[in-house]
Amino acid sequence: MHVVHETVYQALYVQGAANSAANSPSPAHRTYPPQTAPPGPAPSGQVLHPDDHDRRAPRRGDDRAVPGHWEGDLIIGKDSGSAIGTLVERATRYTMLVHLPDGRSAERMRDALVNTVQSLPGHLTRSLTWDQGAEMAAHGSFTLATDIPVYFCDPASPWQRGSNENTNGLLRQYFPKGTDLSVHPREHLNAVAAELNGRPRKTLGWETPAERLHKLLTA
Repeated sequence: MHVVHETVYQALYVQGAANSAANSPSPAHRTYPPQTAPPGPAPSGQVLHPDDHDRRAPRRGDDRAVPGHWEGDLIIGKDSGSAIGTLVERATRYTMLVHLPDGRSAERMRDALVNTVQSLPGHLTRSLTWDQGAEMAAHGSFTLATDIPVYFCDPASPWQRGSNENTNGLLRQYFPKGTDLSVHPREHLNAVAAELNGRPRKTLGWETPAERLHKLLTA
C-alpha cells in the first residue's frame, strides 16, 4: 500500500485549517485591465496566468468549514462545440449550472457567470476556484463586477476542486458525452440542478445540498 502526496498534504492541512480559517486574511484584491481570451483554446494543462502566483488555488477553506467557496469547470459537448458551466459550493455541495448557448468565449463566460451568481448573498461568494482554461481569461473583469476573487488549479491537480469533479460525473447522466449541449434551454439546466440539489448526501449526514444551503441563507 502507498499514499500519494496529495493525500498527505490534505491530511496535514485539514488538522490546522479549522483553527486558522476564521483568522485568515482575505486574498489581495488586484485590479486587472479588461482581458480577452488568447487565440484558440489553451492547451491541456497550460496555466493561463503563470506569473500571477496569487491566482493559485487557495489553501483556506479546504476543510469545508467556511461556506462560500465555489469550484467551477465546464462539461464539453460534441466535437468541443458546446459547453455547460458547472459551479459547486464546497461546504454544501450545492450546484448551479451556467447556460452557455452561444459558446464559451471569455466574454460570454464572464457574462454568464455574473448572471448566475448575482442572486447569491455576499457571505456565500467568498471565492471561485476554476480549472485551467481559456474561457476564464476575463476573470479580472468578472471579479470587478462581482467582488469574487478567482483562482486557478495547479496543472494536473483535479483534487483541488474535487466536489466539482464529482458533480461533473453525476451531470453526465443528464448530459452524455458526444452530444450537443447547446440544445438544452436554461429551464432544463435549472431543473437538473434542482434534482441534484434535492438528493440526500451521505457526506452531509443525509441532508440535501438544498437543505444545507437553506440553513446558511436563514442563519
